[in-house]
Amino acid sequence: MHEHRYEEAVGGQGHAGRGQGEFGSTQPGLTPGPDLASAGEDTLFTQWVHEIRGELVAMKSRSEIDKQLYNETLNRAILGYEEDRGKLLAMIHDLVSKRRLSGRPPKASGFTTLTEAIFAEIIGLNVLELIMKQREGLEEIQVVGQRIFEVRGGVARPSVHALPSLREVERIQQNLVLFNQDTLNTRKRWAEVVLKDGSRVTMTGFGFTAEPTLTIRFYTVKRFELSALASSELATLDSKMERLLRGLIQTYFNLVIIGPTNSGKTNLLKALIAEMDDNERIITIESRFELNLKRDFPHKNIVEYEIDEEDPKHSGMQAFKLALRQSPKRICHAEIRDDDANLYVRACTRGHEGSMTTVHVSELEDVPDAIADMCMLDNRGMDSTRLTKRITEFVTQIGIEMAVVDHKRKIVRIVEYRYEDGGVRVTDLAAYDKSTERWTFPGKLSHHASRKIQKSNLDTYKQLQDEGFIEKEGDLEA
Repeated sequence: MHEHRYEEAVGGQGHAGRGQGEFGSTQPGLTPGPDLASAGEDTLFTQWVHEIRGELVAMKSRSEIDKQLYNETLNRAILGYEEDRGKLLAMIHDLVSKRRLSGRPPKASGFTTLTEAIFAEIIGLNVLELIMKQREGLEEIQVVGQRIFEVRGGVARPSVHALPSLREVERIQQNLVLFNQDTLNTRKRWAEVVLKDGSRVTMTGFGFTAEPTLTIRFYTVKRFELSALASSELATLDSKMERLLRGLIQTYFNLVIIGPTNSGKTNLLKALIAEMDDNERIITIESRFELNLKRDFPHKNIVEYEIDEEDPKHSGMQAFKLALRQSPKRICHAEIRDDDANLYVRACTRGHEGSMTTVHVSELEDVPDAIADMCMLDNRGMDSTRLTKRITEFVTQIGIEMAVVDHKRKIVRIVEYRYEDGGVRVTDLAAYDKSTERWTFPGKLSHHASRKIQKSNLDTYKQLQDEGFIEKEGDLEA
């Protein structure tokens, strides 16, 4: 039942057979623990592990596509995906059988077969496997040395589990980089692995960080809609804010989103993109394919750029230059940074309305100045006051702040930016009140914004007027 060829394993057609049952029968011994860690380099078990790991790495496929599928299978197996773990368990069983070692007893307690013990050493995650069994709501696993933190609902909490040694962290790291033909050593003390589903692993080693670290960030959400974020289950926003945001998207306001890591910025970006016309050309620019819009919105007219700032031919600047020649209606920039700030500002001021980006600042009031500071870094001698005015009027028309409140991701502020009397004016359109656990709507859209909406979509103008976001008196002329 274990006679699985490599092509079957990578193609997804093979079945793990009894392999899944064998692994599943060892739940109490999922963690190899110090028993395996203490095995000397000269022991037979260590030799077998080394040889079989080498064979798994060296396996060659008949095409580049098969090779990519195989690497993906290895990565997913290490990260706890059951179907892929079954495939790898069957492959290791075959390699053990070829060596006529099937009858040998395992070298660690808790395992019923040698195959399982070798699997746990090559593929297993030690106590992380116990955490992976509780995948409901699990967003991240953060390992710092032997300490483990679990992120659920955007909040990191210490895990009840801890790794038995730093060796275990390094073993998992080395398996991941080895199966990706990467390195993590004294010359390069970091590595990253990104899976096709958007999950990713970031690793650092001694010398770059005080302790080895491992962060596993899972891709958890498949569908994004404003209505879903406004549901009572998620409560990221309420129905009134949903109508406001939908109206702003339909009338092509440029948006900027801020908030800490895991506060829901990406989910909101995708929910806003879901509201856009499928035929509009949208261009995304990222350092890693994290948004993966084509996967979530296969029918939309989307071009996705992945940039590498260390390669001038594929830098953010080059991506922007090409993107502007591809007739974009909107530009979705994952995060505005120093090197590409001027290009993004230029794009927004040259007619690409309805664009969106995120920026790392602590307050919405800081956004225009922060972007202006980035633009000034290229020493072009620009007038800072004039630059801030342009950014306020054309780049940061609407600001949105995300946060985690009582373990739920929420929009805590929506503001309009205006440049008046020589300075930036920020008007709160919506704000979350923690004391009442509800949103308030203290301000209204400016005359300029109201007129923009009226010219763009009269129905949206009337709806936002009825909602109280636009003044009813002194209606603007069409």
